[in-house]
Amino acid sequence: MLIFWDQRLVFLATPKAGSTAVEVALEPLASVRMQRPAALKHMSAADYHATLGPWLTAQAGTPFTTVALMREPVGWLRSWYRFRSRDDFEDPAHPMAGQSFESFAQNYMAHPGTTGIGSQSAHLCDAAGTPLADRIFRYEEIERFVQFLEDRLDCAVTLPRVNVPPAVDTQLSATTETALKAALAADVALYESLA
Repeated sequence: MLIFWDQRLVFLATPKAGSTAVEVALEPLASVRMQRPAALKHMSAADYHATLGPWLTAQAGTPFTTVALMREPVGWLRSWYRFRSRDDFEDPAHPMAGQSFESFAQNYMAHPGTTGIGSQSAHLCDAAGTPLADRIFRYEEIERFVQFLEDRLDCAVTLPRVNVPPAVDTQLSATTETALKAALAADVALYESLA
């Protein structure tokens, strides 16, 4: 999470949606960078509005605009798989050793509350599915987000490539991909609603 006091702007860091690159690029401009623990770095929009948002508003005398990135849902789970597969080849005891993306996706669907991954819609919306971030940009159209930042922060923004997980096979059978999109229906609907 990044807080830009003078611009009354908060970047809510959605896990596995480019947040580290944004934070590396913009940390020098931010008033506050919440990096650790992960619960602060990746504070959900609901938690922000319940805790930090009201405090910032009270201190500044005006609400802050919240912005976030969202990744295409199946691509987002692919990113989680690649992230969790780090060091798999060097460590045969690694929990992801030998697990295909097909198996990873099926496990995510079978045990949604136990994978520690959650969903993007849960991170960005209230329980009814209403977005709580003021602006949500598609990760796949990151140039629109960069343009927004440049306009709001009045400076050029270049995002570095950081925290890039290894390239691994992330093929899915058509049956599993269809089931995964159904399991991620709230994420798919939110992503498709983004203009």
